[in-house]
Amino acid sequence: MKEEVKVTNSEWYVMNCLWEKRPLSLMQLVPLLKESAGWSKSTSATMVRRMTEKELIGYEENGKTKYFFPKVDKQDVVVQETRDFLQRIYDGSVGMMMSALVRQDDLSSEDIQELQEILKAAEKKTQKKQKKKK
Repeated sequence: MKEEVKVTNSEWYVMNCLWEKRPLSLMQLVPLLKESAGWSKSTSATMVRRMTEKELIGYEENGKTKYFFPKVDKQDVVVQETRDFLQRIYDGSVGMMMSALVRQDDLSSEDIQELQEILKAAEKKTQKKQKKKK
């Protein structure tokens, strides 16, 4: 299993910029983070430094400029965040979460169709695993 990756709410701003377009210099990141998070240049620089120390992002130097890139895969972070959310809010129960969404009428026809397709794919995966075990 992969190492657990924790990304704070503030770190998501930086990660999203770098997942979307990489590598980026600090001077390229600053206006993006000003727009998305309202951060100053110094706040952006501090976040980038901390995230480099935390090894969420890395950099390559080209002359005097550092170009930053993500060191963690977005999908890995999303999966971990989803697990944490599900455990914290719904005691790990996907059924409880879905029930809450249905009770609130928060699911569109498109959402329901997408969920049905996801469940069908999950069922096929589970069936394949069971066949391998036999």
